[in-house]
Amino acid sequence: MEWLSAENVVAVATAILGIAASGVMLWFERRVPRRKRIGYRVQMDNPIGDDVRSGRANRRLGLFDETPGMTDATLVLLRVENDGSQGIGRDDYTGPEPHGLTAVFADRTIRGVSVTQPSGTGHLMDHFTAGRGFGYEGNTLRIPRVPLNRGDHFKLLVLLSGGDVGSDIRLFGGIRDGDVHPNRSATPDDTPPLFGRAARLITILLTVCVVTLAGLVVAQDGTPPPIGCESGTLTLTGSTAFAPVLREVARSYERDCAEAGAEIVVDAHGSTSGVRELAAAGAARAKGSPPVVALSDGPKPGGLPELRENRVAVSVFALVVNDAVRLPGDNLSTADVRRLYRGEITNWRRLGGPDLPVRLVSRDANSGTRQVFQRRVLGRGEIANSSLDCVHRDDPTAAVVRCELDSTEQVLGTVADVPGAIGYSELNLAGRADGVRRLDLDGDPPSVDAIEHGTSAYPYREIEYAYTYGRPPADSLASSFLTYLTRGNGQNITRTHGHIPCWTPTSLRLCTN
Repeated sequence: MEWLSAENVVAVATAILGIAASGVMLWFERRVPRRKRIGYRVQMDNPIGDDVRSGRANRRLGLFDETPGMTDATLVLLRVENDGSQGIGRDDYTGPEPHGLTAVFADRTIRGVSVTQPSGTGHLMDHFTAGRGFGYEGNTLRIPRVPLNRGDHFKLLVLLSGGDVGSDIRLFGGIRDGDVHPNRSATPDDTPPLFGRAARLITILLTVCVVTLAGLVVAQDGTPPPIGCESGTLTLTGSTAFAPVLREVARSYERDCAEAGAEIVVDAHGSTSGVRELAAAGAARAKGSPPVVALSDGPKPGGLPELRENRVAVSVFALVVNDAVRLPGDNLSTADVRRLYRGEITNWRRLGGPDLPVRLVSRDANSGTRQVFQRRVLGRGEIANSSLDCVHRDDPTAAVVRCELDSTEQVLGTVADVPGAIGYSELNLAGRADGVRRLDLDGDPPSVDAIEHGTSAYPYREIEYAYTYGRPPADSLASSFLTYLTRGNGQNITRTHGHIPCWTPTSLRLCTN
């Protein structure tokens, strides 16, 4: 991998962005919104008496039990802190009253207050005098204008009566260029958070950056290029049903082996035509194997011993009918299919369908899809062609209209357009076509999963072969591409197109039958 590759540039940029964003966020958290801030938190709110709701049951001794008014008493510990980035002086409190802050305890009455402070801040106690506004009345506590350096705090232990544990406690007041806000309570019974808010945000942001980097690594290196990428040109010919797989695998190979500069062309004209084209190219070559691979739906014709086979996948095919042809259960028996293709059934009413004439839309004689259909389903060849447009009978003596087309796509399009039409196609292409319905055979659906797991006897399927003229050299593009197709990344592409790759533990059995 080169250091200046696009993936590395993106990865480094992502890492730099993560670090910069973390620093900016921390600066923003510490400097911008918290220049002068007083925070407060309730660190304890506990019942003393028995008549306090929302409190735990308790036992009392001494003054807590003997002093009048303790039956509904509560103790609150309120912490007031400077959690901003600047110190706060007496003049920074902006209220018109002598005191600086006001605490209100909803539904409760204040009975007494004690001020505590950490060691080293004893000077704060000098401010808690009645002359500077310190006092309480009813449910309101007045807190003096206490100067607080950054990080300083003091605590107020307040004895209250009436009301409930957990009822609202608010602290308010004016701070020049700042504010008063509640912080997360951390009572003695609370489990303190593992991370602060800033630490959590930094952790989340860095995690996102790491995951992004990992995704880039996986995308770049998780499916490594095939071993032995080769340069040159290669022509893939043969099956039109398998051509979509070949086109995608060819693009994938060229992308993974970009440095090799391979050029792969897909030129599919039918299985038989492709096999014969390969044989002709090999015979015309004085020495060695031509840069041609022919894909065939089923085994090659006889009399071509020079062609070497490679089993690639199991392809599943399907009978398709025009969407207007609704048959019971969307199913035909093999016997009925054979009667249809012998011209013995000319109207779909005979099979429980609509009153529409049967029109047979077939492939040309070079088609592997047609040969598989004849071999696996019909057990014989199809009847003669009787129509050029698949609608009108050019041969008046023919029992049914039958036409032949050059590709699977043409068959699907014609079946969708012609009422009463029936044809055949590779399964995945049939599943994506509009205006057609796939048929079951003898109650078995055309299901790749069922066939792969041995739970279906569906007959219209065949092994997909890749043929080369002799054995191409190990360092040739043809050999490298076949390895990529059958044992490399091409297996995943083959499966996504609805075929069963041969070189997997579950499909080896299917590819040897």
